Amino acid sequence: MAIKEVLLPHLGESVTEASVVGWLVQPGDKVKRYQPLMEVVSDKVTTEVPSDFEGVVKEIFVELDTDYPIGTLLMTLEVEGAEEAPVAEVVAEAPKAEATAPAPVVEAPKVAPVKPAGKAAGRFSPAVLKLAQEKGIDLAEVVGTGKEGRITRKDILNFVPGTTPVVAVEEVVVEAPVAAPTPAAAVAPKAAPAPVAAGANDTVVPADGVRKAIAKKMVQSVNEIPHAWIMVEADVTNIVNLRNSVKNDFKKQEGISLSFFPFFAKAVIQAMKKNPKINTSWQDGNIIYHNDINLSIAVTTDENLFVPVIKNADNLSLAGLTKEINRLATDVRNGSLSNADMQGGTFTLNNTGSIGSVTSMGIINHPQAAILQVESINKRIVPTQDGGFKTADMVNLCLSIDHRILDGQQAGKFLKDVKENLARFSSESDIY
Repeated sequence: MAIKEVLLPHLGESVTEASVVGWLVQPGDKVKRYQPLMEVVSDKVTTEVPSDFEGVVKEIFVELDTDYPIGTLLMTLEVEGAEEAPVAEVVAEAPKAEATAPAPVVEAPKVAPVKPAGKAAGRFSPAVLKLAQEKGIDLAEVVGTGKEGRITRKDILNFVPGTTPVVAVEEVVVEAPVAAPTPAAAVAPKAAPAPVAAGANDTVVPADGVRKAIAKKMVQSVNEIPHAWIMVEADVTNIVNLRNSVKNDFKKQEGISLSFFPFFAKAVIQAMKKNPKINTSWQDGNIIYHNDINLSIAVTTDENLFVPVIKNADNLSLAGLTKEINRLATDVRNGSLSNADMQGGTFTLNNTGSIGSVTSMGIINHPQAAILQVESINKRIVPTQDGGFKTADMVNLCLSIDHRILDGQQAGKFLKDVKENLARFSSESDIY
């Protein structure tokens, strides 16, 4: 028999870490080749990791809902073949991708004559090794409470230096000596914060992996990006009239409906060409100017929000944008969106008007510099240049910016260009 490793796979360009959100098999289960082993979440996409071998699940090494670098050892499989590799070689090392600096050596317990009680004693997962290194904890002093004596993250978090570790030797319990035992009352672990109490009529539903990934990204955006917000209103009567006049023929010719959203996408892309600082990101005190305009668009399902990307959007006509928007939205709702379609966005356009919103402040899609919310189109009475009034189709455009990169003047100029671009749509030729 041979031991085969299952590593966290490469999940797309610029993806450096991911988390396992659900195990589809457990130790002892027989698996076939290509059978899904687990669900992994990265950048709002849930992906099943299949098995490359037929065999039996031997051991799992990572915890759920914890980020690990690409290449981390996730589990091992026992398959028919050469002799089994030594366990120490399989599980003792943290993945190379995780070591940005030389890691301190974790010494084995110095009580040589004492045999660990469990098979897993002395073997540590990458997450435990990393946490112990960060906290400066000698794993020889920690008592494992996990399966077969394995040390868990909770053991590290609850560990209090100076306590007396208890090491099991077959059926004998031996206390390892310490220099100065601290009174038990002084070293009792702090009680964990009390969980939020659910009422008798409440229903507790664990968040799925996609929702957890969204939560993480939103917290990162709010914590790292200083948001500023500006809104303008635009007259889009010409777009309403043009779309209404061609929508039936467009549906017959292209097989898909023509919505208002592609008009806004085209106007935004044209404005980004004139305002390249909108198409940037902040990184370590530097501003990265992106050469490609990769437009992220927000697509919602009943439960979650996805942000697929239209690559090189400036190369597409309005009709081409319509087709690509339809393709991505269909893939999201069918659950067939690929990782590649979620990567590389440089600016986000959100159609909040589809839910009836008239004003909103979007949270920037980290690490982009801005997000534009297109609100619902409503008829209003507005003044004319000659001092009179008219009925017009008006829309609010709400722009959130990263204030490290962009100021109000730059945001205002960008929105002014978007408004002017929207006003230029006048004939069917503008669609193709």
